Amino acid sequence: MPKVLRIINRFNLGGPTYNAAYLTKYLPEQFETLLLGGMKDLSEDSSQFIVENLGITPGLLPEMKRSINPWLDYEAYRKIKAIIADFKPDIVHTHASKPGALGRLAAHHMKVPVIVHTYHGHVFHSYFNPLTTSVYKRLERYLASISTQIIAISEVQKKELVDLHRICPAEKVSVIPLGFDLLRFQEEIEDKREVFREEFKLGQSDVAVAIVGRLVPIKNHELFVKAMSFVKQHTTRRVKGFIIGDGQSRGDIERYCTEYGLAHSTDSDDDVDIYFTSWVKKVDYVNAGADIIALTSKNEGTPVSLIEAQASGRPIVSTRVGGIEDVVIPNETALLSKVDDEAAFCANLLQLVENEPMRKEFGEKGWPFVKNKFHYERLTLDVANLYNRLLA
Repeated sequence: MPKVLRIINRFNLGGPTYNAAYLTKYLPEQFETLLLGGMKDLSEDSSQFIVENLGITPGLLPEMKRSINPWLDYEAYRKIKAIIADFKPDIVHTHASKPGALGRLAAHHMKVPVIVHTYHGHVFHSYFNPLTTSVYKRLERYLASISTQIIAISEVQKKELVDLHRICPAEKVSVIPLGFDLLRFQEEIEDKREVFREEFKLGQSDVAVAIVGRLVPIKNHELFVKAMSFVKQHTTRRVKGFIIGDGQSRGDIERYCTEYGLAHSTDSDDDVDIYFTSWVKKVDYVNAGADIIALTSKNEGTPVSLIEAQASGRPIVSTRVGGIEDVVIPNETALLSKVDDEAAFCANLLQLVENEPMRKEFGEKGWPFVKNKFHYERLTLDVANLYNRLLA
């Protein structure tokens, strides 16, 4: 029985955790999998409940944190080598940047037969200055050279890795989209909608716009606030914004709300323009209660929030970055705009707010699109086939 050591950066809410959890739980029984994960940031909510609900007890690497720390990173590397020596995996499969570096280096040093890495996103633009970015690219090129195979989660991401950033040759990259259990987003939608909208005192004709994700600079929440301010000035509809998540940019975003004339609160009893809810584990209630799901990122891999939005039958307004065009159907389930075209984003949001038939039409096309493309059964089959090919 082939053994797989799967290493994830940390158990925070997002695509990588779901990806690693479903692959650990639902790979064919011919594989034995051990899941390791690092520590989440203090600004993030834990998603360990995702793996625990699936009956998985992961190994934890407290030393493997998001930020760079030479001493802790070396300790994590040393521990991974010790785990490899004990577990003797046939495959080491890493997910995201930090485990992608430490795990692949350890696996290469320990002569693991197959080394696989999944890019859930990348830091090759909009994160760092040009010098730091060039250092990361050189490191990733070396890590790709010691990898057996690279997994990109979209065709757009593969093109970026191969053609734009020249991380590795095309033949070394397999495209395997993420997979999730999306059925809960189709269950009891009206009941969930009623619960959410009652909590925030939303009327039947009120339009709720939600954005889901970490509150960090790369997510560009200032654009969301600007767009909500623009909509407030140009519509007679009662529109409410919901910022779902938390992180280091929370204070900045609250300041943007004040600067753009939007009242904000964390209290659902307050009548304000923007609600800060922090992390919400039952995001299916948020999607059911919302009328539009937004995304304003400057860089993305495969945004889970947009897949879940379509599974909930909700229209999308988003920037056109990363693999988003592989995740939505432009002009059919989502209105997209260039990341630097703030006017277009604001106009798109206003159009969806004003046009209820368009919201309904977009929403109806979402579920048929995502239910097969992004289900975990397809994910596990694709990865199992890749493993068998590499082992052969």
